[in-house]
Amino acid sequence: MFLLNVKASYDSAHFLRNYKGRCENLHGHHYVVEAGLAFDDVGEGGMAFDFTDAKRHLRAIAGELDHRNINDLEPFTTLEPSAENQARWIFEEMQGRLGEMAQHLVYVRVWETPNQWAQYSLKPTW
Repeated sequence: MFLLNVKASYDSAHFLRNYKGRCENLHGHHYVVEAGLAFDDVGEGGMAFDFTDAKRHLRAIAGELDHRNINDLEPFTTLEPSAENQARWIFEEMQGRLGEMAQHLVYVRVWETPNQWAQYSLKPTW
């Protein structure tokens, strides 16, 4: 099996509504987001999928969040803008953009800091 990974980043602010502590206040992060796609084989060109296509989709999604207060964006006006919920939202957005290749999307991982991340996948990947 081949696993491809692409990354993008965005700088955004958010606050957690249902949290007591420092994160209930507006604060920002330099988020790094990864998307992993799995394939059983490669095509004639020796590639399972074109990195350029995957990066284009992921960067477009990250661009929607970049330099924004995530709490002001749907669905985060009511959904807690945690790294976990961002990972699920980005996963679903990637699925919609990948079309028939969406079946190969395995996970989306959102790094909130260089030392911590949240991941969303339809099946466990650990």
